[in-house]
Amino acid sequence: MIAYHDTEWGVPCRNDQKLFEYMMLDTFQAGLSWQIILRKRENFRRAFSNFDASKIACYSEAKLAKLLADPGIIRNRLKIKGTVKNTQAYLQIQKEFGSFADYLWSFVANQPIIHRHQRDSQIAASNRESDALSFDLKHRGFSFVGTTICYAFMQGAGLINDHLTSCFRHVQVSPQK
Repeated sequence: MIAYHDTEWGVPCRNDQKLFEYMMLDTFQAGLSWQIILRKRENFRRAFSNFDASKIACYSEAKLAKLLADPGIIRNRLKIKGTVKNTQAYLQIQKEFGSFADYLWSFVANQPIIHRHQRDSQIAASNRESDALSFDLKHRGFSFVGTTICYAFMQGAGLINDHLTSCFRHVQVSPQK
């Protein structure tokens, strides 16, 4: 968890492949701890074709059954089936907006939201941007994308900087003026 925090969490990301991976992992995280997901991250990469959306979108029932039997990942039937559906919707967003990054960053006016929290208790579980993203993703056919999941995704992908001001990463991941 420390390495993830110190190198990855909150870094503004505009890479569709990485954003897709984050979105997939966050949907599997629903109801679980992020630490569990991080421990299984390599297993998810292996099981889900290295997060190749064009492959995942075409998964057969046989592939879904294989995933349900894979002890290295979260074997939740709804989340696995939802991943295929989410991937198909992801590809539609790429087609419509030119990139998934362009779509996502439009929810924060193309600039990270930078909070200046001093205590963990000040960090929200959602905001109007995560509400809007959640609503729009659901409208586009995504599942497991409630506002809390969207907020966590936005934090992880650097659309929201919720590093505490006392954290060395707060300044490092903030855009330089």
